[in-house]
Amino acid sequence: MAASSSSSSLHTIRHHNTKYDVFISFRGSDTRYSFTDHLFEALVTAGIKTFRNTKNPQDPKPETVIAESRASIVVLSKNYANSVSCLDELVLIMERRKRFYHIVVPIFYYDVDPLDVKMQKNSFELRLDRLGFENDIKLGEAKIERWKEALSDVANLSGKVLSGPETKFIADIVNTITNKLRLKLVSIPPHLTGMDTRAEDINFWLKDKEDAEVLAICGVAGSGKTTLAKYIYESNLPKFESSSFLEDIGKICEQPYGLCTLQVQLLAEILGDKKKELDVTSYKSQIEKALEKKKVLIVLDDIDKKEQLEALIGMEQINTKSKIIITSRLSSVQSLFGSTHHRCKEHTLKLLNEHESLELLCWHAFGSKLPMEGFKELALKAAQYCLGNPLALKMLGSLFVSAKDSRKRNNIEYWTNTLNLLEREPNYRIQGILRMSFEYLPFITYRELFLHIACFFVGEDEDYVVKILEPDYCATAGIVTLIDRCLLTVSPSKKLMMHGLFIEMARRMVVEESPTNPAKRSRIWSNDDSYTLLRQGVGSETIEGLALDMRMVREENHKMPSAFNADSLAKMDNLKLLQLNYVKLSGSYDDFPEDLRWLCWHGFHLGAVPSELFMGNLVAIDMSYSKLELFEPPMVIRPLKILNFKDSHSLVEIHNISRLPNLETLILWNCYSLVHVSEPIGELMSLAQLNMTGCEHLLKALVLGGQSPQLAFSFPHLLERLLLKSCNLDCNNNFLSFQEQSLLQHLHLGNNIFESLPDFNHLKSLRVLDLSFCTNLKCIHCLPSTLEELYITCCKSLEKVTFQSRRFRLQKIDYEGCTSLLEIEGLLMLVPISKIKETNLKHMKWLKLYQNHELCLIGDLQLTVGRSWYIQMLSEFGIMSTFLPVIKDHNITCEYMAPSSCLSFDVPPRSDTHMLIGLNVAFKYTLSGDEQHIWPIFAKLSMETYYLCRRDFFKSMEVDGPTPSWFRDSVGYKFDYTEIQGWRKTGRPQKLQP
Repeated sequence: MAASSSSSSLHTIRHHNTKYDVFISFRGSDTRYSFTDHLFEALVTAGIKTFRNTKNPQDPKPETVIAESRASIVVLSKNYANSVSCLDELVLIMERRKRFYHIVVPIFYYDVDPLDVKMQKNSFELRLDRLGFENDIKLGEAKIERWKEALSDVANLSGKVLSGPETKFIADIVNTITNKLRLKLVSIPPHLTGMDTRAEDINFWLKDKEDAEVLAICGVAGSGKTTLAKYIYESNLPKFESSSFLEDIGKICEQPYGLCTLQVQLLAEILGDKKKELDVTSYKSQIEKALEKKKVLIVLDDIDKKEQLEALIGMEQINTKSKIIITSRLSSVQSLFGSTHHRCKEHTLKLLNEHESLELLCWHAFGSKLPMEGFKELALKAAQYCLGNPLALKMLGSLFVSAKDSRKRNNIEYWTNTLNLLEREPNYRIQGILRMSFEYLPFITYRELFLHIACFFVGEDEDYVVKILEPDYCATAGIVTLIDRCLLTVSPSKKLMMHGLFIEMARRMVVEESPTNPAKRSRIWSNDDSYTLLRQGVGSETIEGLALDMRMVREENHKMPSAFNADSLAKMDNLKLLQLNYVKLSGSYDDFPEDLRWLCWHGFHLGAVPSELFMGNLVAIDMSYSKLELFEPPMVIRPLKILNFKDSHSLVEIHNISRLPNLETLILWNCYSLVHVSEPIGELMSLAQLNMTGCEHLLKALVLGGQSPQLAFSFPHLLERLLLKSCNLDCNNNFLSFQEQSLLQHLHLGNNIFESLPDFNHLKSLRVLDLSFCTNLKCIHCLPSTLEELYITCCKSLEKVTFQSRRFRLQKIDYEGCTSLLEIEGLLMLVPISKIKETNLKHMKWLKLYQNHELCLIGDLQLTVGRSWYIQMLSEFGIMSTFLPVIKDHNITCEYMAPSSCLSFDVPPRSDTHMLIGLNVAFKYTLSGDEQHIWPIFAKLSMETYYLCRRDFFKSMEVDGPTPSWFRDSVGYKFDYTEIQGWRKTGRPQKLQP
C-alpha cells in the first residue's frame, strides 16, 4: 500500500472569549468577488469560523470583530493602502497581535512586492492627497505614522506570496491557518513584553541536539517563568512529534493521587491522545519507553521535588532530539538530577528592564504601551517600585483602572498617595501590591468569592464552581471581574487557575483572622487544622468553608479515631462549603449545618442518607465512591443542580428523584448495582447532563419495566450530554434513536453490543459521537453533517461510515483497531482487491490475478495493524494506490528504469486527439531487518510543487517544522515547506461538490 490514513486530530480549541477563528482584512474593489470570496468559502467549508465585511450596515465594527477573533488574514492587494478603512483595520490587527498573541497571516496578492509594503513604495506609498487629508495635514501625518509602522510590521511576518493557481494557494492558506489555530493549547496572558529577547537563548538550546536535554527556568515568584515556558512551548510545537504541558505541578501533587494524575495526562499526550489502556502499576516505565522512542517537547511547571521529576520523566536516557523544560522557584535544581541520566542546563530568568517595565505597566493601566498624558512621571515611579517583576507590574497597572470612583482614575494625587502607602513597606513590595489588588475589588461579595476559590476551588471546572457559588456571591459576574483584575485565569479546558502568590496571599489573609485559633477563621482548608477541629469537637459560626481528606492525614502512633462525632459541626451555623472526603461521622445529624451549598463527601460511609440531615439549600452533592445502598432525598431540594454518585458500587435504589425538580447534572457512572429508580428520569425537565456509564442493570430494568413498569421509557428532552458506555445495549433498545433529544451535543455509546444504529440525522446539534469498542457494530449510516468529532476505536466489525451530506465538517476522527473498515465516506476507501469489481478497477483489472497474494501492510499502523494480509486498494481524493509483492507481470514492466531512487520524465501535452486520464508509476521497496517505515513516494509535478503519497508522514512535515534528512537528500534545501504537505492525514476534508 503506497498511501494510508490514520487518526486525524484537527480539533480547534476555540476559547470561551472568542467568537471567530479568522478575520479577513481586504480591499473590496480588488478582491471582494474573486480571491477573498473563494478564500472565505474555503475557510468556512474547512470548519473555520470566519468573518469578512459584507457592506451590510448591521455588520459589527472591525475593532469588535478583530478583538473577538483568534487570527487575521490580511490580503495585501495593489490598492489596499489607498483605503483608510483597510489601513485602520491593519493597525488594529497589529496592535491585537502585540497585546494578545493574535495570529496574523499576510497574503501578498498578485504584483505586490513585500518590500514595497515594508518600505511603503509604489502602490503602498502613503500620500496625504491620495488618502484625503489635504485639508487636515496634522491629523493625516499622525495617522500615516501609525500606518507605516503597521505596514512595516506586517511585511516582516512570514507571509504568502500569491503566484500560480489560486485554488492550490487557497488550500495552502487553509492548511496553515488550521495548523496555527490548533497550536493554542495553553493559555498565554495578554500584553507579552520582552518575551522575544528572553526566548532567544532557549530557542537556540532547542535546536542544539548536543546540548543538555533538560533546561530549568529558575527565578523568583512572579517573574514570568510559566509565561515564558508557555511562549516557548507554543512557538515550537510543530517541530516535535508530540508534546505535553503540565502546569502547576506542585499544587496538583498536594492532592490525593495527584502525581498519578499527572503521569496519566503526560502519557496520553505524548502517545498522541490515543485511547490506549494504561497500566497503572508501571506509569513510570511506560513514560521512560515513550521518551526513549519519540521526539517530544515537555514542559513541567513548578517542579520542586526530586520524586516529582523522577515520576514524570523517569531516570533513563531519552531521545536525543527531545527537549524538556522545567520551571522552579528553587535557586538551583541540580540536586534533583543526582541519580538520573539526564543533563540539565539552568537558565535564570532576568526581570524586566526599566523600558519593558514601563511598557507592561502601561498596557495594564492605560491600554497602550505609553502612559496617559500627565501620568508619565507617576508611571515611571510605579514601574521602578515593582523592581521589574511582571506580576507586580500587571497587578499595580490594573489598580489604575479598577478604582471604583472614575475621578480617582484620573487623579494624579490619588495615585501618588497610593504609591506612598506601598513605599512604607519596602520589604513587602509584591505582597503589598497583591493585597491592594484584592482590597480594590468593587464589592465585598467579589472578595469573598476570591477567597473561596483560592481556598477550595483552584483547578475545578468553571461551570461547576459558578453553579455552587452563584446564589451567594454573584459568581458569573465576579469571576469575570477577577479575570479582568488579573487575579484569576481560566485554562483552555475551563479550569479555574490562580497564581501561587495569590493563593498564598488569600490563605495568609484567612490565617490572619485568627492566627492561633483555626476555629475562629472563615475558611479551613488545611487537613491538619480540619482534623484537629473535628477531633476536638470545636467550631464556631465564623466558619464558612471546611475541607478534610482523611487520606492526607497522618496521625502519630496511628491513634486516629474510627469516626468523628457529627456534633463537631453543630456550632458552624454559617457553614456553606463542606468537604469530608473519606470521613466517618457518628451520632445524630439533627444539628448538621443547614445553610450548606456544597457537600462533597467522597467515600460516604453509610448505606443511606440520614433522614434528619437537612439538605434544603444544597446546590451540589458529590458522594462519589460512597457505600450508599439507597438514596432518597429527605425533602424537596429546589436549589440542587448537581448530583454525583460516581463509582458508588453498592448503590441499588434511588427513590423520590422528583424531589430534585431543578437537577441539571446527574452522574451515575459505574453504579453497577443500581437496578431501580422509583420515578422516571425522563421527567427531570431541567436535566442537561446524564452519565449512566456501566449502569447495565438499571437500563435493563427501566426498559423492561420489572415490578413497576415504565413502558414508555425515555430520556429527558433537554439533554445536551449523554453517556451510556458499557451498558450492554443492543439493537432492540428503541430509545437509541433519541428522537426527543434534539439538543444532544455529546453522545457516548462506547463498548456496547449493537450491530447497527438508527439514523442520527435529526440530531442537528450533535458535535461529538463516541462509539469506541463497539465490536459488533458493522455500519454507521447518515451521520449528521454537523458532527465534529467521531471516535470508532477498535470497532473491529465496522465496514462503512457515511454522512447525511457530503459537506460534513468532521474535524477529528480516531479509527485505530478498525480492522474491517472499508470506507469512511469522503475520506478514504481501503478494500481488498477481491472485493472490487473488475469494471471499477478499469485499466488495473489485471490486479485481480493477485488478489489472493499476501503482503504485510506497512504504513498507517492505526489502519493496517490486524487487517487481512491480502492485497488491498487505497482510494483517496480520486487517487488509487496499492502495495504488491515482488511479481513479474507485463502490466508493470517498465519501459524506463531509473538507476537511483529518483525518476524523472516529461508528461506529453494535451492534444485534440489524446487526453491524459491517468498515470501509473511503480516503485520498488526493499526493507531490511525490523524496519517498519518506508520512505514516501513523491512526485515533482512542476518547478515548485511536491506531493507526498504517504499521509502518515505529516508529523515530520509540519509547517515550520524541521527538515528530515531523507527529504533534503532527495530534493535539496530549496523548497517551500507548505508545498510538501500533500496528502496529510490531518488535512480537513477537501471541499466536495454536492
